[in-house]
Amino acid sequence: QVQLVESGGGLVQPGGSLRLSCAAYGSLFSSNAMGWYRQSPGKERELVAAITSGGTSNYADSVKGRFTISRDGAKNSVYLQMSSLKPEDTAVYYCNARFLLGSAKGDHWGKGTLVTVSS
Repeated sequence: QVQLVESGGGLVQPGGSLRLSCAAYGSLFSSNAMGWYRQSPGKERELVAAITSGGTSNYADSVKGRFTISRDGAKNSVYLQMSSLKPEDTAVYYCNARFLLGSAKGDHWGKGTLVTVSS
């Protein structure tokens, strides 16, 4: 069973920066893709950014130019560097790991880390 552990959330002022980290444990295979989703009260969970094992990245339009996703395949880890943060970025951020092989095949989710952007 794959477990994802997120870290890096917290309180930051508008215009500030924050870096989220996530590591997946429990699989002998590397994830095929990892990413970050977020959910704020009253809204549906949305994709923030994702990156494949081949290095292809995808971003939500709302964060393009402000957020950067990166990965370490050997560690099954993914990172999200967030800059120029806005109050509307406030949400619980969830790490996702997708596996196409092995017993861990499928999507796995972390418990989430809260990011609050407020003055």
